Amino acid sequence: MTTKASTTKKRSRTKSTAKKEVNGKKSSVLQIQNLPLGNIKPDPEQPRKTFNEDALQQLSASIENHGVLQPITVRQLNGHYVIVMGERRYRASKLAGKKTIPCIVRTYENNDVLEVQIIENLQRRDVEPTEEAEAIAYLSEKYVPAEIAKQLGRTDNFVRQRLKLAGLIEGFKHFVRNGEMTISLGVGVALFTPEEQQMMLETMGEDFSAHQINRMIKDQTYDLEKASFDVIDKKLVPKAGSCVECPFNAANQGNLFGEGKMVCTKSACFETKKTKSFLNLIEKSKKENILLIPEIRQYWVDDENNQLIISHLEKNGLKVYLLDDVELIEEPTKPTIEAIKIEYQHYDYSEDELKAELKEAIQNYEEKLKNYNLAADNGFVNGIVFHPETYQNKEVFVKIIEKSIDESTEYSAPLTNRKMADCTPEEQIVKINEREIRKKHIENNKHFEEVVQMIRETEYINTKKTLSTDEMVAFSISLFENNVDYMSQQKYFSKFLGDTSKMTKIEMVENFKKKFKKEVFHKLIRYMITKQVHFGESNHVNNLTNISFYNAMQGYYKSKIADIEKEYAQKQDKREARLKERITVLEKQIQELND
Repeated sequence: MTTKASTTKKRSRTKSTAKKEVNGKKSSVLQIQNLPLGNIKPDPEQPRKTFNEDALQQLSASIENHGVLQPITVRQLNGHYVIVMGERRYRASKLAGKKTIPCIVRTYENNDVLEVQIIENLQRRDVEPTEEAEAIAYLSEKYVPAEIAKQLGRTDNFVRQRLKLAGLIEGFKHFVRNGEMTISLGVGVALFTPEEQQMMLETMGEDFSAHQINRMIKDQTYDLEKASFDVIDKKLVPKAGSCVECPFNAANQGNLFGEGKMVCTKSACFETKKTKSFLNLIEKSKKENILLIPEIRQYWVDDENNQLIISHLEKNGLKVYLLDDVELIEEPTKPTIEAIKIEYQHYDYSEDELKAELKEAIQNYEEKLKNYNLAADNGFVNGIVFHPETYQNKEVFVKIIEKSIDESTEYSAPLTNRKMADCTPEEQIVKINEREIRKKHIENNKHFEEVVQMIRETEYINTKKTLSTDEMVAFSISLFENNVDYMSQQKYFSKFLGDTSKMTKIEMVENFKKKFKKEVFHKLIRYMITKQVHFGESNHVNNLTNISFYNAMQGYYKSKIADIEKEYAQKQDKREARLKERITVLEKQIQELND
């Protein structure tokens, strides 16, 4: 039963007042009024366009039971009220069948309304990303990213990423809205011009493919850390200026590829600088009389791109030497224990073994350094080696290999070392077939890498299905090939693949699958369990791998393990007894000194 006192309290709450700050200024005292829902209209200019239906239903149920706990903000316009903040509460109240809703009526300048609505919406955590991006883009016309970030309680990087996302064309925004496209991938696409984005969209086709989009982004962006030119140089291409300050450097657009990662998103500019740096390299070679060596071997000399490089060098008056024609000495890099650990990270090496590897590496380094320091005395001259596609280069010492007359005769050189023009028609057929085999091999390499990369981007690892036979076969062969040494192969797995003398690699896998038994899989697992334990400072009480191994073996060799434990326990007891005696003597000495 509602009392008069409780009704009075409700009215007092309805007429409660509130002070707000708008643009740093305190407004007049405002009343909270219960206004009819029929007199209130949503703002057609409201930046928020999407509302989660399930969330609205939940809010509606809450309002039905408890009422609207926070009033909405409205403004008067042409005899009715327009919502400034709180359209979600307004919609939920209508769903709940309410007739009125608590409101704060305020007066705004037209330009202020949209800004207030945007900031109010952006401070929520459920804003649809593309709407959020468009809203932040609107604010950026008036504020710098740092100011927007402060108003929203976000980081500068978050604001910059959303500003970039705002540049996404509508065709891609659709995929972000329905959850097919991640925000980070959307930002990656937004790096490109609308025309380039449209081309990517049409190339992809109707079905969304994150893998295909990632590949297109990769093909059209360039890692500036691997550039053949100095990214700080403002004079290389004066109109473009320095890459470090360039707006097309992803590092200047909100760390889109990682903290401080410099990636060029303007392919035409990058290619121009790359070409200019190559021309500068040729000029340096001519001016300083330095041998310029392309990283091309005789076998690949007929490749179209390699032919262009060779022709370019010859047109500039340089004699062309290939890798087969020279001996090179590079300045060696001194090895460190950190580098050794990285190199052998997939091996179960102890600290002593790693130190032994470091010692051997240092010996090799000192020998190479000695040769490098004596290079000039041994007939080597200054040279530069460069990659024929990226133009990345490094300074080296070079010596031209002297060839005898017999070696340089037309047909005495191996077929792979001769140019196509120097071969007979029969030999040309052989070379063509050999190169086709090699090209297929390279294509297969790229094909496989692309498939693996695509799978790594899926949810395969999180699949809840049990392992299929094919997966167990794949894991078994992977373990066998990569983790079982030759001696163990002969000792434990001599019949693992069967007679493979007349089989191709594919046939070997198919044959293994036909004869596959789970016992083989279990045997490999048990082999790996025994091989992957850690020694040195690790044992069965301080290392997770060792503890789990120790526990597992209890199920097979409990009595034998108990015998070993007993032996070590006896040693420990004797040692502790001696230790106790020693401490007792020392304590007596201390007591005597104190007395």
